[in-house]
Amino acid sequence: MTLEKSLLEKVKKTAYKHALLNAYKHGGKAELKPVIAKIIGEIPEIRKNVREIIDLVKQVIEEVNKLSLEQQRKILEKEYPELLEEKREEKEKTLPPLPNAIPGKVITRFAPNPDYTIHLGNARPALLSYWYAEMYNGKMILRFEDTDPRTKASFPEAYEKIKEDLSWLGIKWSEEYIQSLRLPIFYEILKKLIEKGGAYIDKCPSIEFKKYRDSGKPCPHREQPIDKQLEEYDKILEGYYGEGEAVIRIKTDLNHPDPSVRDWVAARIIDTSKTPHPIVGDKYILWPTYNLAAAVDDHLMGITHILRAKEHVSNTIKQKYLYDHMGWKYPETIHFGRLSLEGVILSKSKMRKMILEYNMKPYDDPRFGTISGLRRRGIVREALHKIIRDVGIKPIDAHISFVNLAAINRSLIDKYARRYMAVDNPVYLKLSGFKNSLEAHIMRHPDTKETYKYLIKPNDIVMISGKDFKIIENKMFRLLGLGNFALSSIFVSNTIIGFEARLISTSPEDARKNNAPIIQWVKMNEHIIAELIIPEDLELKRKILYVEKNIAEEKIDNIVQFYRIGFARIDSIEENIVKCIYTHD
Repeated sequence: MTLEKSLLEKVKKTAYKHALLNAYKHGGKAELKPVIAKIIGEIPEIRKNVREIIDLVKQVIEEVNKLSLEQQRKILEKEYPELLEEKREEKEKTLPPLPNAIPGKVITRFAPNPDYTIHLGNARPALLSYWYAEMYNGKMILRFEDTDPRTKASFPEAYEKIKEDLSWLGIKWSEEYIQSLRLPIFYEILKKLIEKGGAYIDKCPSIEFKKYRDSGKPCPHREQPIDKQLEEYDKILEGYYGEGEAVIRIKTDLNHPDPSVRDWVAARIIDTSKTPHPIVGDKYILWPTYNLAAAVDDHLMGITHILRAKEHVSNTIKQKYLYDHMGWKYPETIHFGRLSLEGVILSKSKMRKMILEYNMKPYDDPRFGTISGLRRRGIVREALHKIIRDVGIKPIDAHISFVNLAAINRSLIDKYARRYMAVDNPVYLKLSGFKNSLEAHIMRHPDTKETYKYLIKPNDIVMISGKDFKIIENKMFRLLGLGNFALSSIFVSNTIIGFEARLISTSPEDARKNNAPIIQWVKMNEHIIAELIIPEDLELKRKILYVEKNIAEEKIDNIVQFYRIGFARIDSIEENIVKCIYTHD
């Protein structure tokens, strides 16, 4: 299909506009991929015919890249001033109102299991619960649900790690509870449930009970007198029964279509001498299940609205039986879909397994989708806020690709990340052909106009990337912000073998006329080694970069941009090396 001339002209004008802006923001050199993306955004009907416009867009980019930064800026100011204005922040999506919410009375909760730290999926209920509490001038409670010392054993350090991640997300909680410190409270509720005829002690082997359950029949212990039930309950607390010999069940509908709802387990015996709890050790042997502890605490803490994933729908059904037995009113409950982030690891069990197999950092490895892992990678919290606000409380599952997250993150960090020249696999150039020193002004950021000045003397040595060297043989090239050069001969100096590069002119116009490629460079002896760690699937690839030395003035956690490489977060700064985590391009 051949595009109409009018549409091609529109594509050309749009490409020119966005190539100018992309080049100006990235040291004078635009790239094809982001320009194409902008064109598709403005002219969506071109999406099916992208291949037909690539050559045209490349020609436009080449034309723009011949211009100096100053020329690019002047054209933008004259023809597209709106592009230079700071882009107004998109209006945040507002959350839909909560059902039956009374301002000043709303109480929400975030209730993580401290068997690991939190990831993006956990951040969703945490942020939504906090935002809704703020919206209604209420409060949010943080509650650690740690009453399973065997199957989901808590990590001692996870309690603090979770709080650190929540604080970094900007979440403030009004009250904090640890359920393992509240077992006597649950024991009292269990006793009341038994007294009300809503719970009973079951001593059937689990296989035998399942036969009764699946056939919709009561187990023999279900209808024993309350006095007998209370006697059995006391024996459990006294340690008379061992693990697996008795459980406490909540009475429900024996014909409920979901067999798991039928007389669900409220508490079980766990031998904590073998699996002690990290906080209370082996002090207790009777442990409430999630559904008992969560249901009881939601009532006692006055929770008005529960926001959680739809996988908890069956738990909501189970817990309502307990509320009916106790005569309590169940909180308003909103179930939303699962939020997954493609391109990172989110499964807690998989992460724990990989920690052992690959000797990975337990919480903030940049391959993980944990909040601390994303943070270490250079994802800012505002990007996570936007993702979660956009997804909201929809009941359908949301699959977010890392590419989408990166696009949001890029739009945020591009506003302040300083730019640095960096080369890998260096080729050495000795600069000649001039008598007086040259000045190079390297832009740190196009918005702030901050620059760094280099003084280049005759015969100074600079480094360029090996991949750039391949495109400059037998032709003029421009060293970014410095001048136009051409290779002349090989030079040998001590242990360095390189090429002499003679100055042709300093004029950006000459570079444009000769279609000279613009190459970034780093001055010899005014550089520092940077180790760039690149997360890729299960691997952490490493690339050694030679970077402008004043990157060492950055602070740990700062995010920078390496010209033509991408964004990275400063992970550590040592005397002779800066370690960075690659964020995205």
